[in-house]
Amino acid sequence: MSNWLTTRYQMVVRNEENLAEVSTINFTYAKVVVISLLTFVIIFIGALYLSQSLLAQWFDPRHTTMEYNQKLLSLTTEMDSLKMKLRAQDRFIDNVQTILKGDVPEGETYRKPNQVNTDDLNRDMNPQVMNAGDSIIRQEFEEQDFSLASYSSNNYSEELKDIFFFPPLQGIVSSPYDMSIDHYGIDIVAKTNEPVKSIADGTVILSSWTQDGGYVIAIQHRANLISVVRHNSALLKKVGNFVNAGEVISIIGNSGELTTGPHVHLEIWYNGNPVDPEEFITF
Repeated sequence: MSNWLTTRYQMVVRNEENLAEVSTINFTYAKVVVISLLTFVIIFIGALYLSQSLLAQWFDPRHTTMEYNQKLLSLTTEMDSLKMKLRAQDRFIDNVQTILKGDVPEGETYRKPNQVNTDDLNRDMNPQVMNAGDSIIRQEFEEQDFSLASYSSNNYSEELKDIFFFPPLQGIVSSPYDMSIDHYGIDIVAKTNEPVKSIADGTVILSSWTQDGGYVIAIQHRANLISVVRHNSALLKKVGNFVNAGEVISIIGNSGELTTGPHVHLEIWYNGNPVDPEEFITF
C-alpha cells in the first residue's frame, strides 16, 4: 500500500500534431491526495464564510430575524435614553419652579398678557390666601441675612471656574445686583430689538409669561447653575430646547409690570441661591 502511494509517476503532455513534448509533471498518489484534501478544506472554509456573511441573507433563514432583533434592541436602547432625558428635563423644570414659585402661571407657553388669568398669578404669594404655616415659614425666610458675604465667590469659584460665560448682550448695567432691596439680578439697557444670548450651554426649562417679569426664559446649565432673563419682548426658544453659549434666545423688551423701560433683567442662581452676574460676566 505504501509503495502505491510513494511510487513516482510522470505525466507528459505532447503536441498532437508532431508529438513534440510540451510539459512534464512528476507526481505521486500521496501528493495528489494531500493537494486534493487541502483544496477541499479551503473550498469548504470559503463556502462556510460566505454562507455566514455575504450570502447569509439567501442561505440562512435566521438572518432576517437576527437583523430585526438587532434593530429592535437599538430602538429599545434609544427609547430608554430618551426616557432618561425626559426625566432629567422634568427635574430641571421642578428646580426652576422652586426658585420662581409664585411668578409662573400655569398653562401653555408663550401666552400673551391679555390671555393670562391674573387670579392664577402669584396665588401662593398672596397673603390673603396663605395659611398660618406658610406665613411663619415666609417670615423666617425674609428675616434671614442674605448679604453678599454669605454667598462669597469662594464657595463656588472652584466648581464654576471651567465655565466660560458669554455676555447676554452689549449694553449698560442700569441697576446692579443688590440683595438688600431684593434685587436678585442686574438690569441691562441696550438698543431696541437687541437680541439676547445664552450665557452658557444649557437646556431651556422655562419659556413663558409672568405678570411681573413679562416674557421670561430660564436655562439650566451645568454645575447646578440657572440663568433667568426677564422683561423680553419675544421668546425664541421653547422648553426642552438645548442652546449653546452665545446663541440668541430672546429679544430685549419692556414686558411685565415691574419695568420702567426697554431692558432685560438677568439673574444667575447657583445651588438655589442668587449670585451677582457681574462676578462672572464683563459687560
